[in-house]
Amino acid sequence: MRKLIVSALALVAMLAFTVSGALGGAEQTPGVSARTITIGGTFPLTGPAAAYAPIATGIKTYFSFINSRRGPDKKRGIMGRQVNFKIYDDGYNPAQTVQLTRKLVEEDKVFAVMGQLGTEPVLAVRSYLNQQRVPQSLVSTGASYWGLQYKEFPWTIGWQQDYIAEGRLYGTHIKANHAGKKIAILYQNDDYGKDYLLGVRSALGKAYSDTNIVIQEGFEVTAPNVTSQMAKIRGTGAAIFMILATPTHTIRAYATGKALGYNPEQIYLNSVSATAAFLNIAVSAAGAPYVNGSLSVTALKDPSNPAQANDAAVREYKRIMEKYAPSLNANNQLYMYGFGLAETFVQAMYKAGKSPTRAGYMNALLSLNSTNRFLLNGVKMKTSKSDHFIVSQMRLQRFNNGAWSPVGPLVEGRPR
Repeated sequence: MRKLIVSALALVAMLAFTVSGALGGAEQTPGVSARTITIGGTFPLTGPAAAYAPIATGIKTYFSFINSRRGPDKKRGIMGRQVNFKIYDDGYNPAQTVQLTRKLVEEDKVFAVMGQLGTEPVLAVRSYLNQQRVPQSLVSTGASYWGLQYKEFPWTIGWQQDYIAEGRLYGTHIKANHAGKKIAILYQNDDYGKDYLLGVRSALGKAYSDTNIVIQEGFEVTAPNVTSQMAKIRGTGAAIFMILATPTHTIRAYATGKALGYNPEQIYLNSVSATAAFLNIAVSAAGAPYVNGSLSVTALKDPSNPAQANDAAVREYKRIMEKYAPSLNANNQLYMYGFGLAETFVQAMYKAGKSPTRAGYMNALLSLNSTNRFLLNGVKMKTSKSDHFIVSQMRLQRFNNGAWSPVGPLVEGRPR
C-alpha cells in the first residue's frame, strides 16, 4: 500500500510538471493566458488632442474582427487567444499618462503597451516601461527618438514614418520647387514640433534656412488659439507657409490665416493633421480656395478617397467597420491608422510563436519583412536589430476638393 501511495504521488507530480511545461512561458508571462492576451494603451479621448481618439477605437475595432475570424491556424483570435485591449484616457496630459500607464502594468498586468499616443506622453513613461521590461510598442507618434535611441530604450518602438524624415521631404520639395522664396513656420513648441523643424532645416541646409526661413512661431498645445502667431506670420508676407501642428491648431491656422488676409503661395502641413476629415473642417472654416493645393505626405491608404474605393484592403476595412462599428464614420482615416497598428501587432504575435514572451514579441517587431494591407501599395515594413523604423516610406500628396491625390512616387525617408 505504501508503495502504491508513493507511486500515485509521483504520478500526480509528473502530470503537474507536464501541464506546467506545456503552457511554458504563457503562464509565466504577464497578460498572457491559454485563452487571452491583455494589452493596453493611453490615448487622448478628451483634451487638446482628442481629435486622435479614433485611433484607439480603430485598434479596438480591428481586434474585434481578429477575435471573431479564424486565422491561418483555423483558430479565432491569435493562435486561439482573444485580444483584450484596454484603453485609458490621459487627456494628452503626461502626468495622467504616468498614472494610467502604471495602472496598466501594475494592476491590469498587461503583456504590452501598444499604440500609446503623443510624443510628450510617450516620453513621460518611456523610462518606467523600459525599467519594467514592458514593451512600449507601435506608439502613435513619429518622433525620431523611438528609432534612434533604441540602445538606451530597447523596449520602445514606433510604427509610422518619423517626423525628421518627413520634415526632410518637405524641405527637399521646397528647395526644388520654390527656390529662394521666403518661408514661415508655425510649430508646436515641444519635441514633436522640434523634430519636424530639424528635418526641414536639415534638408534646406543652414545657409538656405538662415536666409529664407523668415519666421518660426511656436505655440503651446494647450493654447486657446494661434492668433498672435499668425498675425506675425502674416506680417512677413512669406510665400511658403508650413503648419507643424496637431489637428485643432492646424484648422485654426487655416481659419486665422484666411481671416487675417494672409495668402501664401503654398501651404505644407504635417501628416498627423492631414486626414481629409480634418482638411474638410478647415475648408468649412477658411473656404476651399484657401485650403486647396495644400501639400503633405502619407504612407496610409485613405478610405475617404474615391480613387481608392476599389482597393481590396479599403473594401475589407469598410466591411469590418460596418459590422463592428456601424455608427462611426468609416471615411475617417484615423480609424484605418488604428487598423494598421493592430494588424502589425497581429503579425508580430504570430512571429512570436505559440508561447509568446515580451522579449519574443519585441524580437518579432525587430525582424519584420512584410507588407501591411492598410499601408500604401509598395510600402514595406522592414526592421532589424539596428533598424527600428518600421515604416519609413512615404509619398507626397496634394489636397483638392475634399480628397488627396499623389504627387510623385514613394520616397524612402531613411535609405537603408
